[in-house]
Amino acid sequence: MATKGSIGVTTNNIFPVIKKFLYSDHEIFLRELVSNAVDATQKLKTLASAGEFNGSTDDLKVSISLDKEAGTLTVSDHGIGMTAEDVDKYINQIAFSGAEEFLNKYKDNANAIIGHFGLGFYSAFMVAKKVEIRTLSYQENAQAVSWTCDGSPEYEMTECDKAERGTDIIVYIDDDDKEFLEEGRISTLLTKYCRFLPVPIVFGKEKEWKDGKYVDTDKDKVINDVEPLWTRKPTDLKDEDYLKFYRAIQPAQEEPLFWIHLNVDFPFTLTGILYFPKIKNNLDIRKDRIQLYCNQVYVTDSVEGVVPDFLMLLQGVIDSPDIPLNVSRSYLQSDRNVKKISTYITKKVASRLEEIAKNAPQEFEKKWNDIKIFIEYGMLSDEKFCEQAMKFALVENTDGKFFKLDDYKTLISANQTDKDETLVYLYATDKEAQYTHIKAATEKGYDVLMMDGQLDVPFISMLEQKNEKSRFVRVDSDVIDNLIVKEHTREVELTQSEKDVATTVFQSQLPKLDKSNFMVTLAAMGTDEQPIVITQSEYMRRMKDMAQFQPGMSFYGELPDSYSLTLNTEHTLIKRVIEDAVKATEAELKPLDDDLNATNNVINALNDIKSKNEKDFTDDQKKDLEENRNKANELRDKKNAVISSYASGQDIVKQLIDIALLGNGLLKGEALNTFLKRSVSLLK
Repeated sequence: MATKGSIGVTTNNIFPVIKKFLYSDHEIFLRELVSNAVDATQKLKTLASAGEFNGSTDDLKVSISLDKEAGTLTVSDHGIGMTAEDVDKYINQIAFSGAEEFLNKYKDNANAIIGHFGLGFYSAFMVAKKVEIRTLSYQENAQAVSWTCDGSPEYEMTECDKAERGTDIIVYIDDDDKEFLEEGRISTLLTKYCRFLPVPIVFGKEKEWKDGKYVDTDKDKVINDVEPLWTRKPTDLKDEDYLKFYRAIQPAQEEPLFWIHLNVDFPFTLTGILYFPKIKNNLDIRKDRIQLYCNQVYVTDSVEGVVPDFLMLLQGVIDSPDIPLNVSRSYLQSDRNVKKISTYITKKVASRLEEIAKNAPQEFEKKWNDIKIFIEYGMLSDEKFCEQAMKFALVENTDGKFFKLDDYKTLISANQTDKDETLVYLYATDKEAQYTHIKAATEKGYDVLMMDGQLDVPFISMLEQKNEKSRFVRVDSDVIDNLIVKEHTREVELTQSEKDVATTVFQSQLPKLDKSNFMVTLAAMGTDEQPIVITQSEYMRRMKDMAQFQPGMSFYGELPDSYSLTLNTEHTLIKRVIEDAVKATEAELKPLDDDLNATNNVINALNDIKSKNEKDFTDDQKKDLEENRNKANELRDKKNAVISSYASGQDIVKQLIDIALLGNGLLKGEALNTFLKRSVSLLK
């Protein structure tokens, strides 16, 4: 006898809400219907294990079939089935979750039940103009029933003939969603959402090549792996098993470096496998490399919150029934469990890395440059990870040797501690371009690190903060004796007048380079060192480098590069240039120097009067001071003009400057061409 009634909802507008807002993508209806079918199957297994069902459980599977002519997609199972009372309770009353009730009753052995909200079935109405249920309960002498609804609150339920236990959901696809009648589309969706469900999912038949084409065989095509790798015990798996699984979820990728098998059952349930791909120097933080599953049902590949940002560089799967999802199981909801799981994953990854570094140090060193950016990113962004990583993170020196941070600190402590008891870490960013500076440092017995990674600039700053009384200095940021200042430093043995001449001779001949400033300095570096050394301020260069990581520092990036051109006053060539310049300009400079000295004496006397009692400093004295200052500036300009005029005719000065520029990659274009011509000319 047929019965009619209204679905128990509080508003007639529930179906438009379901169609438009319940799920982010209409395609999810297929995941929901298949998941419900899997639940029905798992429930039957649970009842059988509890002794409440004595029938056969040999052929438990979920089948999906298409009928283009009828315009239907059918999801069938041989699970628990439903009586008319069950349909009335679980279908006619929206959001009364049968899975939730079943879980409460069989909570000790029903962990594989997927659904919780009781809304999944109604997702079918996103793509259907009518949905029909044909179902037969597992209970003895049960009567099969048929339920139909056209997407309005009205339904019809009748008795029907159905020989096999289980449920068929027949979806009459709406005219606007005919794509869901295409075999290729359904196959893609089943692979995406259902490829790891715990019950065999059958869609069509296996094909074989026959008479020049693929034809169906009699064998069902099972699209899923009912026991994916993460559900199995790590002790039962070999490396090849992990690599095979990786190829399946990340096709066309290089082999991973290593992996972590997650397996937690307290205080939350979490399983999964995370793979370390080869990263090198491409910081590519994508949000779709780790897939989230809930009881083997694909949920999303947007795992922010569950997985810290730096772990987004990893690839793999995570499965947890304890991760809170929104009602449509489309995305995560934030709560304490999410934070706990995120913290655990971070800790597990760090522990695994520490284990590898300890037990297989040589292998870890070989893989270091492939995972360095990942570890540095983690240390910079996650304090907990940083604490653990300080034990296994490596640094590499210019000889290609690797050291743990504490070991390297011990190595350089004796020789690279300056007069202020500060430990100085020397580093290079380009082994070829900075070769001269590296060589000067190593000849002093110092060790130089290679810090050429994409994140090494902020990483260096972080290490300085973590280690008191230490600083990092790039090897080309100053002359070698100034990088690590000891108690005894050699003084420049020149008079002030000779220093002025030397500085002006070279300053006047420096080329004008775009966005670059040069300052000439003097140092006694030894007869065997280079005549001129060009260095770049560590502070300013690092500020410019940090500008690319911190938007608030972007103004540093616009500043010109600041270089020091240091003359080695003990080198024969520099000595000769200074001596020749002093002799050549002495006659013209002497009267200017005498006049300048006299003028400076007047300025000093007036400044002395002003400092003692500024109130009594008369207007005449102020005027006198201003006039003498202007005169001193004019005299200095005249001196500079004399020296510059002399220097302009000295090819040796220009040659020395260009050699230094060339050694630092700063001589280009026309200036380089001029240097080459001059070099040939000087050889004649």
